[in-house]
Amino acid sequence: MKKTLLGSFLRLSVASLFLVSCGGSTALISTPVENIDAIPIKIAELNKEEKKNWGHADLVTDTIPGMSVNKAYKEIIKGKKGQKVIVAVLDSGMDLKHEDLDGVLWRNRKEIAGNNKDDDKNGYVDDIHGYNFIGESYNEQLEYARILRLKLGDAALQAKAKAKVDKEYNETIQNKQQYEQISQTVKNADAAVQKVLGKETYTKEDLAGIKTEDATLKQHVGVLLQMYNYGESIPAVLKEINSGVKHFTDKLNYNINVDFDGRKEVGDNPYDIKDTGYGNGNPQNRSEDESHGTHVAGIIGAERNNGKGINGVANNVAIMSIRAVPNGDEYDKDIALGIRYAVDNGAKIINGSFGKSFSPYAEWVYDAIKYAAKKDVLIVHAAGNDGQDLDDPLNPNFPNDQVNNGPEIADNLITVGALDKKYGSELIASFSNYGTINVDVFAPGNDIYSTVPNNKYEFQGGTSMAAPGVAGVAALIRSQYPNLSASQVKKIIMQSGSETKASVILGGDATKAKPFNQASKSGKMVNAYNALILAKNVSERKIKL
Repeated sequence: MKKTLLGSFLRLSVASLFLVSCGGSTALISTPVENIDAIPIKIAELNKEEKKNWGHADLVTDTIPGMSVNKAYKEIIKGKKGQKVIVAVLDSGMDLKHEDLDGVLWRNRKEIAGNNKDDDKNGYVDDIHGYNFIGESYNEQLEYARILRLKLGDAALQAKAKAKVDKEYNETIQNKQQYEQISQTVKNADAAVQKVLGKETYTKEDLAGIKTEDATLKQHVGVLLQMYNYGESIPAVLKEINSGVKHFTDKLNYNINVDFDGRKEVGDNPYDIKDTGYGNGNPQNRSEDESHGTHVAGIIGAERNNGKGINGVANNVAIMSIRAVPNGDEYDKDIALGIRYAVDNGAKIINGSFGKSFSPYAEWVYDAIKYAAKKDVLIVHAAGNDGQDLDDPLNPNFPNDQVNNGPEIADNLITVGALDKKYGSELIASFSNYGTINVDVFAPGNDIYSTVPNNKYEFQGGTSMAAPGVAGVAALIRSQYPNLSASQVKKIIMQSGSETKASVILGGDATKAKPFNQASKSGKMVNAYNALILAKNVSERKIKL
């Protein structure tokens, strides 16, 4: 569920890039005063450190809509470590050697590394830090392409899948071409400006200082100035654009290619839940591009105050890595077995930053969610990045905890939408899904700085980044107050969140503006400080949920 600047760049065109050089404004629209309540908008741009840590900020103190994590540590936790909590990251592979994660990894003490034996008799060989359910595969189809390839389901499902593939194919071709055109335009402008300035690297101020009557050079300067809306430097923007080209190329080659079979390397039948002898005990990421699980893990529990990188939300966690999400749609079987693996091996929280619109064997996952509920395990799930109302039956997002907007099948799953760092009408990230039935809460999710493979760090965005923030808050609660159940923790997070009267834009569409409290079931933003106060009172039986 990685969300980059794809949506922002897709709103551009080559023509619009040139238009800006002729006087078009690139300034963001100010949030109308009438759309905010008593808390003032932060007018100034966030500085470098604020951008890296905004998800931990406090809305009242900092006028940044973070989760009040720093305030919670300063005023409530105050160095108390609490009880260690195992948090499973059900995701892509994770960099188990990362400098900011190697000290917080879960370790299966009953298993002997590298002896190719199932020492603890849990059914999984050499699962030292977790398990890998997708073997050496990574590129995969989206579920609707698999439905066509394998002729799953009835004729109606086949027709729906075909319509989706056809639509996505045409859109992806167009998007890939647009990204390639934008890339070439920016590269040409960059080369021209480098020649004029006589240096390879330059600043926005250098650009603004170029005075010329040459129309072509003016266009180049205008293009590059516009690019600074999307990154701190032209090389950074070009990297983002090129990642967009790769994204759409991969989508064409693998995700919506009906003839592609990414599962053949694994060797199992992914549509037989009883076929469990597959995968391996190494959930390490297979390439630098496979960064999603590492980024998610860092948000939850990167080593705090070690002088490196970032601080995770939770201070006393053991991260269990479960590699089950490929570059494409996850299989229902892998998710169901991954949940059960996490539960059976001691996880108290499972983070699931993935999702899809087709789920042919959703019942396997529903059964696993119910199993986790019986074992008192909380599941935190990302709401998805389509900018859609999930309460509309035409916009399903699996897995979920109900069928056709009916009653919840269990009380242990919390679904999280994404906030942006700008308080006001643009508070909800434009890509985030929403819904008063299917989305429980919102949390910081756009431009989140966290760990990526090879001891690196970068900004990524999506509800994928919002969910682990909430998983981290849940871990703080379960660490400090281990007598609380998964159901209680879910209710505490939902009831203790911050409220706002702001009218917010949904799905990036100003015509769909609604009061913030009508975008989710709780109508609230997750707040670690408030949650710990409520958790204490519930734990001490001063308040009954």
